[in-house]
Amino acid sequence: MKSEPLILACTSDFAGKVRGKAFPQDQFEKRQKRGIGWTPTNVQITCFGAIAESPYGALGDLVLIPAPETRVSLDYQDGLPAEQFVFGDIVHTDGRPWECCTRSLLKGALDRLKRVTGMTLHGAFEHEFHLKDGGCPVGSAYTASGFRLQRSLGEKLLAAMRSAGLKPDTFMKEYGADQYEVTMGSVDGVAIADHAAILRELVYVTAERTGKQASFTPLRDPAGVGNGVHMHLSLRDGAGEPVTYDPNGKHGLSEPAGRFIAGILKYLDRIVALTAPSVVSYTRLTPHRWSAAFNNLGMRDREAAVRICPVSEMSDIGVADQFNFEFRAADAAASPYLALAAIVHAGVQGIEEALNIPDATEEDVSLLSAEELKQKNLVHLPATLEEALRAFSEADIVSDWFSTEFADVYAKHKTGEIAFLEGKTEAEICDAYETAY
Repeated sequence: MKSEPLILACTSDFAGKVRGKAFPQDQFEKRQKRGIGWTPTNVQITCFGAIAESPYGALGDLVLIPAPETRVSLDYQDGLPAEQFVFGDIVHTDGRPWECCTRSLLKGALDRLKRVTGMTLHGAFEHEFHLKDGGCPVGSAYTASGFRLQRSLGEKLLAAMRSAGLKPDTFMKEYGADQYEVTMGSVDGVAIADHAAILRELVYVTAERTGKQASFTPLRDPAGVGNGVHMHLSLRDGAGEPVTYDPNGKHGLSEPAGRFIAGILKYLDRIVALTAPSVVSYTRLTPHRWSAAFNNLGMRDREAAVRICPVSEMSDIGVADQFNFEFRAADAAASPYLALAAIVHAGVQGIEEALNIPDATEEDVSLLSAEELKQKNLVHLPATLEEALRAFSEADIVSDWFSTEFADVYAKHKTGEIAFLEGKTEAEICDAYETAY
């Protein structure tokens, strides 16, 4: 009997997990109108599979509407069914966006950016992941031998990316044990997060189809460097022209871009619960792990929360088009939609408040005294997920960017995640996240 192809309608939820429900391929056009049924309490399924405290209980009905521009259909020609999935928006049964739909929350943030400034967001995510039992010998960081060991996976992955409408950029053996990095070309608006979510699924499925198991956990080993997510972002005007660069501006930043970054840094300690939302995220966000521990701007500093990236005078791409800034206080425990929504809201807030373009640090910030940090308007980021959640929940202005319902449900979700880990050692917690992601 011939099998019937299925398409998985997906959402990227509070746990950064992709969950969904499948329907027959021949119903795709109809499902774009009628959608597929969804349950509100699904949002409270933590990364460990438990259901956190839910205000919805068994009540309520929602609809997941596929977004056709996110549809992926890949035949790996290995005798297994083609990989077919599509991301979408969760709405009420009357069509209103649901307050806890991560994709809708990002759309709302981007609408605010457009309304307040007339500008749009341009960017791309970089992802680090590792392969369980990848077999790389000690000393493989950045080596040709480390690359060759997973060349087959890398080449299949980049082909899958291109087939899915992503723009492959680089694939490399990273510093950590069995760790790799994959990057892609930049796009506009909500597609930035769409492509990030798609890429993660492509890494998982391509690894599986080559006999491997990938993990995006923020921290595999308490003594390791962990896996980060870096967002390269820039601003464009209504005509699509780049407006982040000003050759006469401070650090090369235009006034709106500088204020956007200032907003991110001002509110970073209150939004990091959304961008780095696991317990192990805060072991990783410490000095000398090539991550971010303070709300600082850096010039080519890979331990700054926001880094101004270099440009090449040898490139065939103009300086204004190359020029971007990189947000580094994030990992793949976060939904790319939710993390980017928080960053955009903070950036727009900085523009609305007409914040000054911050100074860029040029030293090891972790060595500064409390008084020196204060003079530079720098704060240490929260040291635990509990501390980050308190900062988020107590910040009225941040809650206002979303909704009271969202803030309460999100805090309950993460509290449930924390409760699951009670009594476990640090190594056991790392193992749990490695399995979950």
